[in-house]
Amino acid sequence: MNIHPTAIVDPGAELGKDISIGPYTLIKKEVRIGDNVQIGSNVLIDSGTILGRNCKVHHGAVLGTPPQDLKFGGEKTFLEIGENTVIREYATINRGTKHRGRVTVGSNCFIMMYAHIAHDCIIGNNVILANSVNLAGHVEVEDWVIIGGVVPVHQFTRIGAHSIIGGGFRVPKDVPPYILAGGYPLRYMGLNKIGLKRRNFPEKTITLINKACRILFQSRFNTTQALEKIKSEIEPIPEISHLLDFIEKSERGIIK
Repeated sequence: MNIHPTAIVDPGAELGKDISIGPYTLIKKEVRIGDNVQIGSNVLIDSGTILGRNCKVHHGAVLGTPPQDLKFGGEKTFLEIGENTVIREYATINRGTKHRGRVTVGSNCFIMMYAHIAHDCIIGNNVILANSVNLAGHVEVEDWVIIGGVVPVHQFTRIGAHSIIGGGFRVPKDVPPYILAGGYPLRYMGLNKIGLKRRNFPEKTITLINKACRILFQSRFNTTQALEKIKSEIEPIPEISHLLDFIEKSERGIIK
């Protein structure tokens, strides 16, 4: 244990083994921190935060503070962060509200400087949020998503697995899995082929996903017609099933 003498750690916080805590950091009661966590200087970790093993929290980050939601009534809620996640300088992550009760951030994520994750968000594993990404409340981000810098994401929006959103754009609707998205308004820019190959997707799988996306985004069919055509013409491998399920569950509608 290496705790700087200027750090303030509430006796009600639970600390794992081999933790380091930098100068002027404040850790409040009812915080749980796993083993081998490194916490920098001037960090605030508020009550209800659970931080997994091997995480790194850099200077000035603020974790687990109350949600910025006028409906919040002071109820006991949580922020849960998985293992091996890196949170860079001045990133802010709030707790949940009574709607979900918690914000969850998965394992192996990289949350860059000044990024913000609002109340009731669900962030999967291996997610990268670049500098100044701003997620509004109730946003869901699936595994292996990359969001470029200075991107605002509208509340209740969903972003599908293995997709990439270019920097500087705005996300007003759901972004389906496996694609590249960019432009004003945000639209389909192609398949994330490089990302899928890096994650060892078989060539056949990539071909089938690409065919489905061409029907969905580059044909004259509306979304309902495109889904029916995909179901009738493309082998229902798990990735295709996930794409269809994601779109069918969309409440805000998908980008086009």
